[in-house]
Amino acid sequence: MDIKLRPIGLVHSPFKQKTDIQQEKYLGPEGFDSIQGELEIFPEFAPGLDSTEGFSHLIVLFAFHRSGEGKLSVLPPFETREKGVFATRSPHRPNPLGMTVLRLLKRQGRILEVAGVDMIEGTPILDIKPYTRRDRKPDARFGWLERTCR
Repeated sequence: MDIKLRPIGLVHSPFKQKTDIQQEKYLGPEGFDSIQGELEIFPEFAPGLDSTEGFSHLIVLFAFHRSGEGKLSVLPPFETREKGVFATRSPHRPNPLGMTVLRLLKRQGRILEVAGVDMIEGTPILDIKPYTRRDRKPDARFGWLERTCR
């Protein structure tokens, strides 16, 4: 099976390199909530933004474009034992795909101003979906991350 994806835009972030993100201060309950950035959508995809301003949050799918080789076991930041990659948010995945939920602050044309940015500058955006009621799971559990997740 041949799957081809093309970016619909780019992330503008205060994080310029991977090490900027891997800091202990982002492991707490507030995490990346206050980190602001922009999603710049390419002109040919801008019509797809119609009606996004009515949502408080967006799910953003992106490419880990600087992640390197995929691994099945990874050592999460500040952990002492490796975990299976599918139990982590590691960028070192068999398919370098990422997902995050961002708070939409404002839309200006093809620019979305957002908060909660946990991606580096220039990250390719692959898709955007609205965060809806069905995405909230009150009975969610957080596995080995229980001590840091809300």
